[in-house]
Amino acid sequence: MSTDLLQRGNRIKLAVFDVDGVLTDGRLYFLEDGSEFKTFSTLDGQGIKMLMAAGVQTAIISGRKTPVVERRAKNLGIPHLYQGREDKLVVLDELLGQLNLSYEQVAYLGDDLPDLPVIRRVGLGMAVANAASFVREHAHGVTQARGGEGAAREFCELILRAQGRLDAANAAYL
Repeated sequence: MSTDLLQRGNRIKLAVFDVDGVLTDGRLYFLEDGSEFKTFSTLDGQGIKMLMAAGVQTAIISGRKTPVVERRAKNLGIPHLYQGREDKLVVLDELLGQLNLSYEQVAYLGDDLPDLPVIRRVGLGMAVANAASFVREHAHGVTQARGGEGAAREFCELILRAQGRLDAANAAYL
């Protein structure tokens, strides 16, 4: 892990996640009745819980809107959920005003072009391994794991490691 990523991760007070392609594998599943379902990784969920337990705030900003994401956010205890918002930088500006935080204190994990303005603006902007190549090129770092397959856990653990909290977060389960 690079010194630059660790320095960036040390300042993080808010971690923000995209959904499709980040917390999921990016595929959209529609049933005959028109309803939608998504699959989420329990590894990612545990990483988010560990991050929150360490005092890092969390948020989801997604361009799509679905009750499944609302349920997942509620299940994990993620307090800030914004769905149906393609203007992710505008949403983040609103959230930073509410939380009295700066861009430097934000980490963002994304995978595609709508995520790029945020990735380029925040203190730690990362892309998942299977993100669009243009997005990967402009991110501060790229996870080894693919979206929906542990990328969010890796992102969370990077932040915890950078802040010297990963060992304690893991030890809580011994």
